[in-house]
Amino acid sequence: MLPCPPISSSPTPEMPLLESPRNRLLGLLYSDHHGWLHNWLRKKLGCSQRAADLAQDTFIRLLTLAEPERLQEPRAFLTTTAIRLLIDGERRRKLERAYLAVLAHESADAAAISPEELHQILELLESVARLLEGLAEKPRRAFLLNRLDGWTHAEIAEHLGVSKSMIKQYIAQVMVHCYTLMYATP
Repeated sequence: MLPCPPISSSPTPEMPLLESPRNRLLGLLYSDHHGWLHNWLRKKLGCSQRAADLAQDTFIRLLTLAEPERLQEPRAFLTTTAIRLLIDGERRRKLERAYLAVLAHESADAAAISPEELHQILELLESVARLLEGLAEKPRRAFLLNRLDGWTHAEIAEHLGVSKSMIKQYIAQVMVHCYTLMYATP
């Protein structure tokens, strides 16, 4: 497929928003590639409904692009985005299962949590998981054992097979990493 020519994405008074070049391009991308993406996902997932949902989510991501006209290979972008959404969804379900397992194991009051509270807790856990992405295993593990499980530096050092001073460095490294992600200016 040929690259999309550059177009202006802002509507003019003579051209309403619905008829803007950007929206025409997005509509064309949708009509040209949605069926293909849905079929590709259906073959991968074995479920037409999940494929339809994921295809829609993928095109929603396409809508958020600042300059969709710069896409050189729309199908490559859509495939990569769909795979990332699939991975994110699986990561979220895995985190949710782990949380619910711990909750059921540690508390007889697990049923007392409302769906809203559960959703908020899962969103928080997902945010923490995103912050810790990209860290090496030992620093991430040391941080989680210390902050979530309440282990001492000595306990973590013994568990990970490193010194207490290394645990301090790991935790400091994670704190700097999180601070940088949260407060660094782009």
